[in-house]
Amino acid sequence: MNYESYNAVAVSSDDSIFAFTSIGPKGEIKKIVAIVPTKRPGYYNLGFGDLHADSSMPDDKVVTSNGDRDKILATIAQIVDRYTTRYPRRWLYLRGSTAARSRLYRMAINANLAELSAKYEILGAFEDKTPQPFASGVPFDVFLIRRKNY
Repeated sequence: MNYESYNAVAVSSDDSIFAFTSIGPKGEIKKIVAIVPTKRPGYYNLGFGDLHADSSMPDDKVVTSNGDRDKILATIAQIVDRYTTRYPRRWLYLRGSTAARSRLYRMAINANLAELSAKYEILGAFEDKTPQPFASGVPFDVFLIRRKNY
C-alpha cells in the first residue's frame, strides 16, 4: 500500500501504544492507537481515536473530520504491520465504534485485499459469530488480522 501516512509516530517500548498528530483544517489533533489484550488468549483489541489530556486511552466516539482520513488509515495500516511483525502469532481484533466506521474499515480492507491477503490472514465476523475468511461484498462488522507465515 503506497499511501501517504504520518511519519512522526511515538511508540511504546512494547509496541502496544502508538501516538501521532492529525494535521488538517481543524488544526493539530492528537491520535492514539492502543493494542490491549482481550479475555481470549492470543487476541488483542486495536483501539483508535483522539487522545485527550485526561486519558491514555483513545476516544473512539469523536468525529474529527480533519480532512486526512486516508492518511490516518495508512498510518494505522503501518502500525498493524509493525505490530504483527513483532507479534506475528497474535490476532488483532478491529471493530468500528459505529456501523459507519466498521464500513470504512471494511472498504479499506476491500480496496487493498489482494496486497493485504499476501501478507495477512484476514477474517470477518458479525458481532459475536464465528469468524470466516474475509470476502468482498460481505458486510462484516468485526475484523481479525494476523501475519501469515510466522
